[in-house]
Amino acid sequence: MSNLEAYLDILNEELRPALGCTEPIAVAFCAAKAKEALGSLPDHVDVYCSGNIIKNVKAVTVPNSNGQKGIEVAAMLGIVGGRADKELEVLNSVTEEDIKLADKLISEKIINVFHEKDVDNLYVRVELSKGTETASCIVKTKHTFVSEIKKNGKVIFKEKDLIGDSRADKSCLNLKDIYNFAKTVDVEKIKPLLKQQVEYNYAIAQVGLKENYGANVGKTLLEVFGEDNVMAKAAATAAAGSDARMNGCALPVVINSGSGNQGIAVSMPLYVYAKEKNVDEENLYRALALANLVSLLQKRYIGDLSAYCGACCAGCSSICGIAFLEGQDYETIGHIIINTASTIGGMVCDGAKSSCAAKIAASVMSGFVAYAQAKNDRSFKPGEGMIVEDIEQTIANFGRMGREGMKSTDEEILQIMLGN
Repeated sequence: MSNLEAYLDILNEELRPALGCTEPIAVAFCAAKAKEALGSLPDHVDVYCSGNIIKNVKAVTVPNSNGQKGIEVAAMLGIVGGRADKELEVLNSVTEEDIKLADKLISEKIINVFHEKDVDNLYVRVELSKGTETASCIVKTKHTFVSEIKKNGKVIFKEKDLIGDSRADKSCLNLKDIYNFAKTVDVEKIKPLLKQQVEYNYAIAQVGLKENYGANVGKTLLEVFGEDNVMAKAAATAAAGSDARMNGCALPVVINSGSGNQGIAVSMPLYVYAKEKNVDEENLYRALALANLVSLLQKRYIGDLSAYCGACCAGCSSICGIAFLEGQDYETIGHIIINTASTIGGMVCDGAKSSCAAKIAASVMSGFVAYAQAKNDRSFKPGEGMIVEDIEQTIANFGRMGREGMKSTDEEILQIMLGN
């Protein structure tokens, strides 16, 4: 398979619509699949989750829940009103009656949540029973990857484990080929995906700017810097999308690296900047393709869930797209990544919540500074920290730090969040 085909496969797999934060959605999806297998409402529910799932569900609002949070809410809504065939939009059709029934079942204490250790960072297992009937489902590695379904103790579905974290082969991702892909790809092959990404993500960002969600990070940025500052406007729009998404806005977003926040962060600063500069549609989509793939390149080494905040990758990747729009070369784009990672790389993820919007804003603004450094030959140099001469190896170094070096940080964050 050529890199052209591989990169198209990666974009098609990764850029998917999702309603709400993807970790509670993974719980709801897994629960809905288990309910399908059981065939009726359960009288007992056990949910087993990895630490990263617990961390990312604890403080974020579950969509279509009337503002509620937590694994119990996500699982029960998936069971009562979820549509598993809708995958990341599993809770799209939940009704008020479903919410009332879910609340009633939770109040009856039929559901228990357990921390499952020594499993993938992304792992959910839902076990249901109704009298003598039982059913279970396991989702792991990716938010909608069903590994196994059982009915009455017998395996009725089993999928071969993913290699790495994806069906598409991300081993071919490298900055030079991503740059060439963005330059040469037939835009009609990427336009539908990227058009949907900017339309969905801009819609939720506008809601975040107009209404009050969370800590109103997007609004605050505009109040401080003003709408005439294109950099602040770019950061504010992305932050506002996260403001709304983290606090229950029931609009879908198009994700990147399994994350709606990263999908917003990688697309909105670039889209707003392009609108301000009257960039034509073809070049916008080429730049968006580069930005999305650069973010996926960085997350390839880190993994979808870790203690390393993915906003750092996505925010700076959006600025890489802006540099591409302005005709900058491969080396300059590489130095934007290096400069940003050297500045805020390792910013911790302590779960999905309102402050994700501020981390997005910080990443975007850091990316703009990194770009100014790169195009004025002021980049950080090899030998400083984790930077080496080779751009690809430097990206891999920061990824290794996020995936391996921050494992203990990830575990400690979870213990602190659980009050241990």
